[in-house]
Amino acid sequence: MFEAIRKHSKIVMGLLFLLVFPSFVLFGIQRRNNEEAQTVATVDGQDITQIEWDNAHRSEVERLRASMPTLDAKLLDSPQARYATLERMVRDHVLAAAATKAGLYTSDQQLARALEQNPTIASLRKPDGSLDMDRYKQLLAAQGMTPAMFEAGVRNDLSTRQVMEGVTGTSFATSAQTDVALNAFLEKREVQVARFDTADFSSKVTLTDADLEAYYKANQALFRAPEQANIEYVVLDLAAVESAITLNPQDVKTYYEQNIARLSGPEERRASHILIAVPPNATPEEQAKAKAKAEEVLAMVRKDPASFAELAKKYSQDPGSAAKGGDLGFFTRDAMVKQFSDAAFALKKGDISGLVKTEYGYHIIMLTDIKEPKQRSFEEMKPQIEADLKKQQAQSAFADAADKFTNSVYEQSDSLKPVADKLKLQIMTATNVTRKPAPGATGVLASTKFLDALFAPDSIDKKRNTQAVETSPNQLVSGRVTQYTPSHIRPFAEVKDDVRQRLLAIRGAALAKTQGMAKLAAWKADPAAAVLPAAVTVSRDQPQKLPQSVVEAILRVDSAHLPQFVGVDLGAQGYAVVKIDKVIARVPSTGEAAVQERTQFAQLVASAEAQAYYSLLKQRFKATIKVPQPTAASADELLQGATQ
Repeated sequence: MFEAIRKHSKIVMGLLFLLVFPSFVLFGIQRRNNEEAQTVATVDGQDITQIEWDNAHRSEVERLRASMPTLDAKLLDSPQARYATLERMVRDHVLAAAATKAGLYTSDQQLARALEQNPTIASLRKPDGSLDMDRYKQLLAAQGMTPAMFEAGVRNDLSTRQVMEGVTGTSFATSAQTDVALNAFLEKREVQVARFDTADFSSKVTLTDADLEAYYKANQALFRAPEQANIEYVVLDLAAVESAITLNPQDVKTYYEQNIARLSGPEERRASHILIAVPPNATPEEQAKAKAKAEEVLAMVRKDPASFAELAKKYSQDPGSAAKGGDLGFFTRDAMVKQFSDAAFALKKGDISGLVKTEYGYHIIMLTDIKEPKQRSFEEMKPQIEADLKKQQAQSAFADAADKFTNSVYEQSDSLKPVADKLKLQIMTATNVTRKPAPGATGVLASTKFLDALFAPDSIDKKRNTQAVETSPNQLVSGRVTQYTPSHIRPFAEVKDDVRQRLLAIRGAALAKTQGMAKLAAWKADPAAAVLPAAVTVSRDQPQKLPQSVVEAILRVDSAHLPQFVGVDLGAQGYAVVKIDKVIARVPSTGEAAVQERTQFAQLVASAEAQAYYSLLKQRFKATIKVPQPTAASADELLQGATQ
């Protein structure tokens, strides 16, 4: 049997290939499809998948980074930021479903009005009011959209906006409601506050080594060090590609010679013109009438060129230049429409053109001055030319370098030296790197994607290079773990000072609370014996630097039973005893301040009603988020991170 297999090995291998290979392909496709199809939320029976969430968050991050380049990247990549993106997606789906079910529709006229009010689009309008379609398409293409895609998005946004406007647009608050709410919210009270601060009692605490060791053993989770790694890594970006480029001196010289006119700056010309306007929708008769008028004015100009400015003031229909005798100032060739520029740049100084037809009408142009660009020497321009050429070559070479980088870190996964040598990259190192970005981390070490790759099993167990990770546009990084320390309980000797500070704070707070509660009981029994600081006036908008919990406790006391003592447990900060003496009635605002208060209250009411309505819509359309909401780090975790 085995002899037969050996004789027909090629046939057997072919059969095995046909049988086995499709299994791997199908498994890979199925796995990829499962990952992409993982449902993270559902609205009205429609799923929002993991890949849709990832794409939406990526777009949101790119938009925010473009508008706020200094924004901390860690805030954008945090679980909380990602979850906020998902919540916005769910909200958009809920409102879209509500708009569809309600038959809300945005007409072409409504869409046109919205586009006209868009300041960005308004800036693309030509002097005659028409939209510069080329610039419009370029602007949208830079955002990965066509005009149809953008306008469909605006139409959908307007339709869904109508859902909430039905609530917010009809919300109102009466004067009586406003007065009751503002009087209660802005009520002032005269109080005396005695603070029993933890810091004042911690100095009275005596701790033994046995106390410290007992606390350490009972709370070892507080002293767990996170897993850490020493790493080396290489970064491929445009700057790295650019630094590896060596220019041929002759190429630099040739570039200068071929582009000397452009490098020296464009020629500028100064001209005056007389415009006889032709409306875009002019009839043939109106066009002929305008042309005849322009020919009449041209004849007057040719008869007396010195009267050009006066004729422009009298006949030109360009509101921007007529009052200045038609003077347009200096301009470059690309600053004017093509027909106008071609005519102006063909004239000699002092020449007057014939009739020049543009989309605005008929022009008569007189060239009044020429400003030739100052030619700059090669030595003067050389640094700029070299920088421009390197940047151009880096842009075109990056894609090829990225392929080499990606393949090399994978194929030679036991070292970063081969890829560093091949692409002339610097191998950098970092110590005590954790799975989460360290406070103040910048660059690739602030990327959660890169850190996740570093702490993957292959990287930790087998010390292999990570895959090429894209940490920002035109930036790839790969790293490898050189030393790994798993998460562990830090030894007592190492954290003894931390243990002492924690235990002092705990026992100091306990002493402060005990003392505060004792004083509270004594002063309630004998108010005349109370020793309290001077009275202050407290309200929600004037808390007098008191903790929020104290302010809320003060305002919760029944005003019918004053004066009155209350105690407030401040937790780690200690304890407070407050004597509420009396209520000071709110003085109603007048004038603009009163109008502003009432407007803000009405807005709050509208916002609350909108939120309640949205909650109802979520129930109606069975909106469900299927991933857990990330929680903020606990105080202990924050303290632990700060002490490492």
